[in-house]
Amino acid sequence: MKIEKTVMASVVGRPNVGKSTLLNALVGEKVAIVSSKPQTTRTRITGVVNRGPCQFVLLDTPGLHRAKSLLGEYMVRIVKSTVSQVDLSVMVVEPAPRIDGAEEALIKTLRENGMPAILVVNKIDTVKKEALFSVIAMYTGAYPFSAVVPVSAKTGDGLSILLDEIEKFAMPGPQLFPEGMVSDQPERMLLSEIIREKLLRLLEQEVPHGTAVEITRFSTRENGMIDVGATIFCERESHKGIIIGEKGKMLKKAGELSRTDMERIFGAKVFLELWVKVKEGWKNDASMMRNFGYDDKS
Repeated sequence: MKIEKTVMASVVGRPNVGKSTLLNALVGEKVAIVSSKPQTTRTRITGVVNRGPCQFVLLDTPGLHRAKSLLGEYMVRIVKSTVSQVDLSVMVVEPAPRIDGAEEALIKTLRENGMPAILVVNKIDTVKKEALFSVIAMYTGAYPFSAVVPVSAKTGDGLSILLDEIEKFAMPGPQLFPEGMVSDQPERMLLSEIIREKLLRLLEQEVPHGTAVEITRFSTRENGMIDVGATIFCERESHKGIIIGEKGKMLKKAGELSRTDMERIFGAKVFLELWVKVKEGWKNDASMMRNFGYDDKS
């Protein structure tokens, strides 16, 4: 069906409320990495959904938090700038009766931009329906949301209703992304994010948040195999040892998991080599951050 209208929406919320899981569920493919650790998403990621005559452009953003480094400041800027550039915001919250400081800051940003917003109460599969009433009353008392949609990104409950509500803000316009394109994320960034996701899942709390991944080699052989070389940067020598693991077992495991994901996404065999280097203070080094793709001025 020909695309006749489009809508662009930012997906915002505090860390670890399931924004990336929601984006992946709406798109139907993995376009954003996920983990149980907060601040998994570091940059803006675009997901594209075509449904009937409407194209949905959904922008996943980092969780809004109090910045403690240049990297943190970059993540906060991404959230605030994205809110001001879209047709509406989708604010994702957990089914808990509290509004924390990050959410108050988000609501303030929405109000300052006069931004229409939909409230999405995620993870409804974890609570009884009666518990949602107080949560909804609290948030709708804090901001005039145009709609409230309880969902479970994990099970898919409520996702069709959410798209219905977002589509109400669509405007007549040309197709922005070609058929079959689900994200505008560059291949090198996608590869580095896959590796970082595995580190988040395998390592202790402190270590993975101090890691970044740079793709140093990305090419295709004549037989179709994809060659990938990547360097994992960490902040401390002790972290390097943890990432590599005893006899290289941890690094090998991260490589195996990463390669499986890469082969599924690219539909080809992947030869992956990983190295680990120490770069103290990289999260406060603007040049290093640009190398990793964390640059909102580019």
